[in-house]
Amino acid sequence: MTELSRALRDAVAALRAGQLVGLPTETVYGLAADARNPQAVARIFAAKGRPANHPLIVHLASAEQLDDWAREIPDAARQLAAAFWPGPLTLILKRQPDVPDAVTGGQDTVGLRVPAHPVAHALLAAFGGGLAAPSANRFGRISPTTADHVREELGNAVAVVVDGGECEVGIESTIVDLSRGVPVMLRPGRVSIDDMRRVLGAPVLTPDAADTTAPRASGTLASHYAPATPVRLLDVPALYATVVAAAQSGQRIGVLSRTLTDAAPANGSVWLQLPGDPAGYARRLYGDLRRLDQCGATLLLIEAPPTSPEWQAVNDRLKRAAADRPAEGEGLPKP
Repeated sequence: MTELSRALRDAVAALRAGQLVGLPTETVYGLAADARNPQAVARIFAAKGRPANHPLIVHLASAEQLDDWAREIPDAARQLAAAFWPGPLTLILKRQPDVPDAVTGGQDTVGLRVPAHPVAHALLAAFGGGLAAPSANRFGRISPTTADHVREELGNAVAVVVDGGECEVGIESTIVDLSRGVPVMLRPGRVSIDDMRRVLGAPVLTPDAADTTAPRASGTLASHYAPATPVRLLDVPALYATVVAAAQSGQRIGVLSRTLTDAAPANGSVWLQLPGDPAGYARRLYGDLRRLDQCGATLLLIEAPPTSPEWQAVNDRLKRAAADRPAEGEGLPKP
């Protein structure tokens, strides 16, 4: 028996015993529990420090299981599932009555997706049911993209961490709400709003801040995906000026750039450069944010990416990572 086979066997046994498992997917690593077991799902919330009314996404082995979890499934949902499952797309649908409130946050909707990672598929197929699996990190912090990240973040709270290598997509799935008629994208991801519009041949709306009827969904709070170190998202001139000011004041900073070459001063600051394309940038983003968060810097500076549609998902994550930080200039050197 190979090491992976043993890990899958142990993971299935742990899940059936109501324990938590680190689940590799193509997006990020999930903290998985039997979605039909409210006591097991409660362990997810306890391990993450997650608010109990914040819904979870249920991961399935196949689109054939859709009707076990959702009712009143519109044609648009089946079209999107056929086009993008397995893959990084979550569908919000009216739930079946027997779906536990612990999974849905007490709402009448449930988030469902079929992950594309072969190890995730093997585990789901062997388990035979749905797995509730939010990102395997403390609530609001940087999502994990390796098995080591899960172990560092959650330690003994996880019975088994199945190592599926580094995540290929690197950021969370797109979430689209199909529970209210017209599809509405609640969270951008690898599957873009234009991708969905092309499949449906019909509009897919973006969320309206004034829409109070939208279901709560994972990863849509103002502050999320955040390092412990304060973050500032800056254009190139402001970033470079702040780097220079930090060097003059002796402040240790971390820099995540896209176009600038290494200009880190000699005061122990750390400069990391991400790929120039959105897919490559997303794949590396969380891992490099973790590296910077652990480098002893007092401030992290991120070069703002372009605002074109293909960068929407990356910009969404960066905006949330930089939210609720100290006011402009507070504790920072002035450029």
